[in-house]
Order: sequence, then C-alpha cells, then structure tokens
Amino acid sequence: MRKAGLDEVGRGCLAGPVVACAVVLPEGFTDDRIIDSKKLPAKKRNILAKVITENAVSYGLGVVCSLTIDRINIVRSTKQAMHLALSNLKCSFDEVITDAVALNNIEVKHIHPFKAEDKYIEVAAASILAKVYRDSLMERYHYSYQEYNWFSNKGYGTKEHRQAIIECGLSPIHRRSFVKNVYPETR
Repeated sequence: MRKAGLDEVGRGCLAGPVVACAVVLPEGFTDDRIIDSKKLPAKKRNILAKVITENAVSYGLGVVCSLTIDRINIVRSTKQAMHLALSNLKCSFDEVITDAVALNNIEVKHIHPFKAEDKYIEVAAASILAKVYRDSLMERYHYSYQEYNWFSNKGYGTKEHRQAIIECGLSPIHRRSFVKNVYPETR
C-alpha cells in the first residue's frame, strides 16, 4: 500500500507563500533521522531533504502565493497547496495522510490525525521537503527585499521583521490580511 504523506509550512508567516509537499516513500522505508522539520536544525533538514528526494518513489510540491492567501484565506490556501502537491506526484497512491487537515475530494482513504509528522515517516518527510523549499525561496526573496531580512526570519513575524514593516512599509509578497496589526495602512 502506497501512502502519500502531506504537510505544509508557512501558514503563520507575514510574507511569502504557503508551501505543501506530498511524499510517497518505498514500502518499508525507514530512517530514524526523518522527523518533524520543526525539530531539526536547518543543516540537518538540508541533508535529510537530499536523502528523501533520492529515496522517494515520488514527491510533489504545491505553492500558493500571498495574493491568493489574502483573497481566499490561509485555510483554503493551505488546502489548495496540498491538492497541488498531490497532483504533482508522479505515482499512484492508496492513502493520504495529513497533519490535522481534512481535505475534500480525495478519492482514496484519507486520515488526518494530530501530530501526524510524529507518527508517519511520509508526513515527516513532507514537512522537511516543504520547509527546505520554502526557506530557500524566502532566502532568494531576501536579495530583492533585503530590508526585511528574510534570509534570517523567512517571513515569520519576528520583532525585527515587524519593525522593518513599520519603517519600510510592505513588499509585494507581504500578506496584507496578516499585517493589519503591524501596518495599519492595510486596514
């Protein structure tokens, strides 16, 4: 039975997209190092991302931009990113596992337990690939908008990032619906 693990990153960020990843691993594949991305330092995540991509039967990414997040909200955007990630898989699967996100229109068995990244290696692997991809994307955006220091904060609402918004205003990739308390001109 092929399991497609799904996870997302970037739901709480003030800038940038929400990114989801779907991963199908070979049946019986194990690697104790593959755990929830939030529990790993960046260097280990990058090493494990290579292990995952070299061993996965398939993986797919789904990216939904800040404009869409502002238009349809973060919950719908997260689900859209997850569906995109599933559609980018290059193999069939029999089951979809997400971390506490119930998806509609899934034609195979779908479970969505809390803390799925701690229970299913496929979900943990997806969390690592999504995090590595999104962090890399935000580091590239940093070079276009250095005043926000996304190389360091990745678009999350750190004190430094909030202060930069107050001083410099918003960039094209800021989520207007997320910064109303930081930057009143968006109200």
